Amino acid sequence: MDAMLGARVQTQQNKRTRHHSHETSLWSSGFGMKLEPITPFLGKYRPFVGRCCQTCTPKSWESLFHRSITDLGFCDVILVKEENTRFRGWLVRRLCYFLWSMEQHIPPCRDAPQKIMESSGVQRIISGRAPGGAGEGQVPGLVKKEVQRILDHIQAPPRPLLLRLFSWVLLRLLNCLFLNVQLHKGHMKMVHKAAQAGSPLVLLSTHKSLLDGILLPFVLFTQGLGVLRVAWNPHTCSPALRALLRKLGALFLPPEASLSLDSSEGVLARAVVQAAIEQLLVGRQPLLIFLEEPPGIRGPRLSALGQAWLGAVVQAVQAGIVPDAVLVPVAVTYDLAPDALPDVHHASTPLGLWTGALAVLRSLRSCWGRSHRACVRVHLAQPFSLQEYTVNARSCWGSRQTLEQLLQPLVLGQWTVVPDTEKEQEWTPVTGPLLALKEEDQLLVRRLSRHVLNASVASSAVMSTAIMAALLLFKHQKGVFLSRLLGEFSWLTEETLLRGFDVGFSGQLRCLVRHTLGLLQAHVALLRVHQGDLVVVPRPGPGLTHLARLSAELLPAFLSEAVGACAVRGLLAGRVPPEGRWELQGVELLSQRELHRQVLLLLHLLPQDLLLLQPCRSSYCYCQEVLDRLIQCGLLVAEESPGSRPACDTGRRVSAKLLWKPSGDFTDSDSDDFEEAEGRYFRLSQQSRCPDFLLFLCRLLSPLLQAFAQAAAFLCQGQLPDTEVGYTEQLFQFLQATAQEEGFFECVDPKLTTSAIWTFRDLGVLQQTPGPAGPMLQLSPTFASRDSQEKLEQFIRQFICS
Repeated sequence: MDAMLGARVQTQQNKRTRHHSHETSLWSSGFGMKLEPITPFLGKYRPFVGRCCQTCTPKSWESLFHRSITDLGFCDVILVKEENTRFRGWLVRRLCYFLWSMEQHIPPCRDAPQKIMESSGVQRIISGRAPGGAGEGQVPGLVKKEVQRILDHIQAPPRPLLLRLFSWVLLRLLNCLFLNVQLHKGHMKMVHKAAQAGSPLVLLSTHKSLLDGILLPFVLFTQGLGVLRVAWNPHTCSPALRALLRKLGALFLPPEASLSLDSSEGVLARAVVQAAIEQLLVGRQPLLIFLEEPPGIRGPRLSALGQAWLGAVVQAVQAGIVPDAVLVPVAVTYDLAPDALPDVHHASTPLGLWTGALAVLRSLRSCWGRSHRACVRVHLAQPFSLQEYTVNARSCWGSRQTLEQLLQPLVLGQWTVVPDTEKEQEWTPVTGPLLALKEEDQLLVRRLSRHVLNASVASSAVMSTAIMAALLLFKHQKGVFLSRLLGEFSWLTEETLLRGFDVGFSGQLRCLVRHTLGLLQAHVALLRVHQGDLVVVPRPGPGLTHLARLSAELLPAFLSEAVGACAVRGLLAGRVPPEGRWELQGVELLSQRELHRQVLLLLHLLPQDLLLLQPCRSSYCYCQEVLDRLIQCGLLVAEESPGSRPACDTGRRVSAKLLWKPSGDFTDSDSDDFEEAEGRYFRLSQQSRCPDFLLFLCRLLSPLLQAFAQAAAFLCQGQLPDTEVGYTEQLFQFLQATAQEEGFFECVDPKLTTSAIWTFRDLGVLQQTPGPAGPMLQLSPTFASRDSQEKLEQFIRQFICS
C-alpha cells in the first residue's frame, strides 16, 4: 500500500493547481464521509495529574490534596455570560465582557517603594556598611536616587483601571483566538487551599509562547487570586512595552544585577531586587516565574533568568523574611501556539507596542480565515512547601561525574562497564543574582528548578495535534487512509491515558480528527481515492519539521518506553541485522544486566534538558522503571534462564542467607534479591502488534538521535576552529542539505543542532578555547582521527531504528 500511496502522491504533486482546488473542497466538505458516532473520550479513564513528589515533600503530598477534588471537572475561563455579572437584561448580554471586567476585585498595593527603601539590605548599602555603599565614596542622597531608579526599572504600582480595561480587551481577544481555555476546578481548589494557609504563592511555569505571560495572569485573576506579578525577560520587550507591562504587574530584572560580584552597581541592584522580592512575599502577592527560556531561543531549556528569580525567593525563605513559600508548578499547552507572536520573537529587535499590535492583528486575521480555532489547557499541579523541599532534598545529593568521564571511554571501547554514578550536566549559565548565593544554595536552586519543571511537564495534557503529528510522522509518513487513522488516533489516546497523562480534548472521534486535521491543514494534504475513502499525507519538506516539533509534546508520556525500545535496538544491533525478521529477533535472549547497561548508556547520551529526570531519583531506579514499562506494555516477556528454577515455582526455597533484615536496612530492590534480578532474561514478545509498536517508540527519539549521528558524520567536514554560533550554522546547513537528499527533515531544527554541539562539547569531542572574537570550538585530539569519529557515529546509530 505504501508504494501505491507514494505513486499517488507523486502524481498529485505534478498537478498542483487542480489538486489545490480539489483539496479545498475536501476540507470544506467534512471529509465527504458518513461515519457512525463514537463514544466520547470523556467516557474513558482520565487520570488526575499533578501530584507533588512523595519523596521530597511527603507532608505536602498528603495535606494539600483530597480525593473529592478529582471529580470537580473543567471550566472554560473565557466563557463569560450574563450569569457571571450582577446584572440581567438585554443590554447586559451584549456588555457582559465589559461589566465582568469592571467588577473584578483588585487589592490595593500600599507603600511598597517605601518599604523596599527601608529594607535592611538596602539600608546597609545606603549607610555604607556593605560593599558598594555610601561609605565607599558615594553620597547617600545619590545612592537613594540610584535605588529609586533601579526600583522603577523593576516594577511599578499596578493601575486598577488599566488592569480592568486590559482584561476586557484580552477577554475579547482570547475568544477570537481560541475555542476555549480549559482549567481544572480541582487544581484551582488545591491552589486556593494552599493560599489560605498563609504562605505566599510562587508559580513556576513552562514557557510555550510569549502569550503565556499575559494569559496566565488573566486566568488566575479571573479565579480570585488577585494581580499576579510576572517576571518577564527584559530582552524580549521594547522600553515602551516594558513600561506598559509594569503597570499591569510585570517585573523586570535590571541589567546591573548581572554584573560581577565585586561591582558596586551590581551589589546595589541585587540588593534592590532581593528587597523587592521580599516585599512581594511579605505582602502575599502571587509571583509567576518562567523556568523555561522563551520559544525560539537557541539555548538551554532551563532559564537562567528564571533561576535568578527563584534564587531570590529561596534566599528570602532561608533568611526568615517569610517562614515558608508555596511553590506551584504550572504549564500551558496549546493545540497550536499563535503563529504571529513567535515570528516577531525571532526578529533581532525586541517586541514593541506596534509590532505586538501587528502580530495580534495577523493572528486574528489567520483565525478569521480558518474554521478551526485552537484549544488551550492551563495546568496547576499540586502545591508544595519550599521549606519542606529544602530540608528533604539536601539528603538526596550524591557524587556525580561529567559526561566525558562517564561515556568517552565507553564510546572508544576502552571500558566495558558503565560507572555506577550519576551524570553532571548543566547547560544553564549562572547569572549574577544566582552567583551571589552560596554554592550549596546554587545547587539547591538548580535542582529545584529541574524538579519543578519535571512536575510541570508531567502534569501537562497531550493535545490532539501532538497525537496526530506523531501518527503521521512516525507511522504513516507516506500516507494513511482516513478510516485507519481514526482507529489509530483512538488507540494512541488510550495508550497516553493509560500512562497517567491526561489529554487536552474530548468529544466524538470523527469531530476530533476533523478538527485536528483542520488545524494542521498547512502541513497535511487530503487525497480522495476509490470507494469514497480519503488518504491523509504529510506534506514533504519543512512541514515535517513542524510536525516533529508538535510530536515532541507526546514524548514525555512515552519517554521511558522510548528509551527502553532504543536500548533494545542497540542490544540487538550486533546480533541480528536491522532488516531481519521479527521472529529472528525474538529468539535472542536479553539479560537484565545487558538491558540495564544499554539503558544507562542512552541515558548518559541524551541531554538532561530532554530527560528532566528528578534529582531525587537514581539512574538505577530509572533503569528499573524503563524495564518495568517494557514488560507492562507487552514488548518484553520473561524467559527462564538455563538451569534456573522456574519463575512460576512458588515452593519454599531453602537459602543460607538471612530471611530477615535489620531495622532500617532497606534498598531500592528490597523485595527481590539484587543478584537474582541481575540473572533474569527476557525475549521480545511475538504478539502481532509488537513490531510496529517497538518501531514507533524508537522513532519518537529518532529526530534527536539522527541529529547527533549527522553531527558525528560532519566532524570530518566542518571548518574548525570556529565560534559556537558559526559552527552551529555550519552544522545546520549540513542538516538541511542532507535532508534534501535523504528526505529526513525531522532533525532539521536549530534546537537539535545546538543540543548536538553542546553534548559533543560535554563528551570531549569538541573543546572550547578562548579567542579574540570569543570562545572558539575546535576538535579535541582524542577525536581528531577518523577511526574515533566513526566509533562515535557507530555508537549513536546503534540506538536508531531506520
